[in-house]
Amino acid sequence: MTITDTQSTTPARQATAKTVLMCRPDFFTVSYRINPWMNPNDPTDTNLAVKQWQTLYDTYIELGFDVLLIDPIDGLPDMVYAANGGFVIDGKAYGALFTYDERKAEGPAYMDWFGANGFDVASPVNVNEGEGDFLLVGDNILAGMGFRTSVESHQELAEISGRNVVSLNLINPSFYHVDTAIAKLDETNIAYLESAFDEPSLEKLRALYPDAILATEEDAAVLGLNSYSDGYNVVIAARAKDFERQLKERGYNPIGVDLSELLLGGGGVKCCTLELRR
Repeated sequence: MTITDTQSTTPARQATAKTVLMCRPDFFTVSYRINPWMNPNDPTDTNLAVKQWQTLYDTYIELGFDVLLIDPIDGLPDMVYAANGGFVIDGKAYGALFTYDERKAEGPAYMDWFGANGFDVASPVNVNEGEGDFLLVGDNILAGMGFRTSVESHQELAEISGRNVVSLNLINPSFYHVDTAIAKLDETNIAYLESAFDEPSLEKLRALYPDAILATEEDAAVLGLNSYSDGYNVVIAARAKDFERQLKERGYNPIGVDLSELLLGGGGVKCCTLELRR
């Protein structure tokens, strides 16, 4: 096949406008351990975390995103991971109910913001950690369970959203939210890490997305899949080089950012990004 032939078979990707919620890491530190990435004995640099986060924010602005901000709260160092604050669809905000006591106060803080900004807030009955474990891909919500989000919340979200919820069981503690193991690329395409899921979950993913990108363990280890896409531009971890290559081959425009300081808390690009869908 010639180069021209190869290019002609690459799909034309289309960027769509995005509105997202973010939280500055003004109080970021690692003072407790609730995932394998965190070690309170390792020093963290809050100023560096803010600087790296600002690069992500600026990248979104340059892409034309509408970026809204929630005020950080002293004593909630993980509030920067805005994706965990809820799941928003059709103007409805399904609130988060966190697993660990250290993060529980984030749930009400985000629900207060949703209510103050015109969203119809649904208070959660069941434990869930928001868009960290709920990824909307077309008409399906890919829903993680096993570490942070209860399977009962999947049914709760299905009733609130009116969407089909696909339950996926995570089995590797390092990939404790589904957005660390699956990247949504557009409304029909994803990338994922096979070793993060049990076999029944893999069967579902293979059936739904037979042409998915399969990520390497090396890229997953820098939270390369914890990325955010507008359908053409995909903001990823700068060190996820094979993922970058695969995205280019599929016609996407990968944009690498360095969030290495926030990785010390177990979060990356997507963790810092909560999509707001009116």
